[in-house]
Amino acid sequence: MKAKILLIPAMVAALVVLALGGTALAGGVRGTPPSAVRPAAATAGCGKAPTLASGTHTIQSGGQNRSYILRVPAGYDSNHPYRLVFGFHWNGGTANDVDSGGTDGYNWSYYGLRRLADGDGNTTIFVAPQGINNGWANSGGQDLTFVDDLLRQLEGGLCVDTSQVFSSGFSYGGAMTYALACARPTVFRAVAVYSGANLSGCSGGTQPVAYIGLHGIRDNVLPIASGRALRDTFVRNNGCTAQNPPEPANGSLTHIVTAYSGCRTGYPVVWAAFDGAGHDPGPIDGCTCDGWRTWTSGVVWSFFTQFAGGGSSPPPPPSTSALVNTASGRCLDVPNASQANGTQVELWDCNGGTNQQWTPTSARQLQVYGGKCLDASGAGTSPGTKVIIWDCNGQANQQWTVNADGTVVGAQSGLCLDANGAGTANGTLIVLWTCNGGGDQKWTRR
Repeated sequence: MKAKILLIPAMVAALVVLALGGTALAGGVRGTPPSAVRPAAATAGCGKAPTLASGTHTIQSGGQNRSYILRVPAGYDSNHPYRLVFGFHWNGGTANDVDSGGTDGYNWSYYGLRRLADGDGNTTIFVAPQGINNGWANSGGQDLTFVDDLLRQLEGGLCVDTSQVFSSGFSYGGAMTYALACARPTVFRAVAVYSGANLSGCSGGTQPVAYIGLHGIRDNVLPIASGRALRDTFVRNNGCTAQNPPEPANGSLTHIVTAYSGCRTGYPVVWAAFDGAGHDPGPIDGCTCDGWRTWTSGVVWSFFTQFAGGGSSPPPPPSTSALVNTASGRCLDVPNASQANGTQVELWDCNGGTNQQWTPTSARQLQVYGGKCLDASGAGTSPGTKVIIWDCNGQANQQWTVNADGTVVGAQSGLCLDANGAGTANGTLIVLWTCNGGGDQKWTRR
């Protein structure tokens, strides 16, 4: 999947001292963001032939020759503003490692996000910057300046949606992503920090940014306490209700995704803790292994794509509500408030619980608990397929069309969400079935 890079002890010691002391390596930042406020707008690259193409590019920044790798989606249309996602490499890694996906290839390109974006309509431009000495020390703010200059070049040569700029990074790349969230909160709509720490500074660090952090409880390179500290910066900034989110037990080989409550509209915070693989962006449940089949890609992609639609201010939160079955008057329910992958959903008396609250996303998902999606089990497309919850992963078996007539239709199967056997009792299981217009296939939002 990728090279296993360990920060050398001397470097870790120095960086941990800086992190614990709250010292910002980016002090004395040179340059300013491309614009102080970034409402949705057509960039200079819109409506004209692109001046940039996929491949490796160079740019002068702060008197230095810097480089990056660009991925422009197939069928690029200069009249369509595109989402822009940065992918930052780890210590000792390279832009090519992020872009190529390493030994897992395309499936792990940009931490698996490129594959999901291509499957979601080719609406995303990806860029992998190269760090000095394969790291992100951000001395004197030089890496912030590099990103500023890079954004100007990208916006001048391509059509970018300025309200849809995101950053992701692992380890040192996660530290750089955190530094951008601190210093460029009006530039980046949301960030994803995989196994990060405060290693690249936090200039500013008082404004809200939508934030998802992912970290292993067994991380022996950058301990999970480092990731919690980064997360808590944005729990405060985003006005979320402070809590100690649950984390899996050592040896459980599972993960838990928690969406904070009380956050400012448009500024969610999500924490994903896992057991198994240690210092790693691609853990797989049930083992200490990693790979592109990880759950992390889907969780991050769902987090980013919830903000589709642009606008000069953060979009309103999705309309979360219960789904009430017309025939029974009972709610679509996750039994016993389980968060386990594979749990089949059912009908149950409506009670307002979080296990009955469903949020539609721009990616056509129906989310529960902030990180689980309504899912056709095994990507099944035949009548009788179980409808379950599973980590959101962007696949077609998690996409649904909610129609005006009350039916909820699977995008992959064309089948309807159905109370099995036209049942109306508590505990009636939910399946996919051929659409027939029956009340057991119709749902209302409450």
